[in-house]
Amino acid sequence: MAATGSAKRFRWDELTTDAPMALLDRRRVIGEHAMISQVHLQKGCFVPSHAHANEQFVCIMKGRLHFVLNEGSELLRENVTVGAGEVLHLPPNVPHSAEALEDTIVLDVFSPPSQKTGIDGPAQARGHSD
Repeated sequence: MAATGSAKRFRWDELTTDAPMALLDRRRVIGEHAMISQVHLQKGCFVPSHAHANEQFVCIMKGRLHFVLNEGSELLRENVTVGAGEVLHLPPNVPHSAEALEDTIVLDVFSPPSQKTGIDGPAQARGHSD
């Protein structure tokens, strides 16, 4: 199979940072079939419950996040805390919220990629660039 594009190298510290909500900033690399984001959440950052069609892998590099999964369902509701060195896999359309229990760095992998994720709703449209 022939290659369809060229390899490209990125440096996190050279990418544009946005802040789609309070106490959270991120940098992203968006490809054709996947997207990776470096997300910094300050202690106390709360991401309200949302769901999206993307499959998501939440890789905790530093800190701890507490997730509530399937918040609207008494039967399926689950509390999960993930810390450094752990990965939480979120299948498409699973409602979830998250709270940073301490300053946390996450690598989020989304497939398929999208310009907007659950934290990019209208109420959070106050991002900035470096």
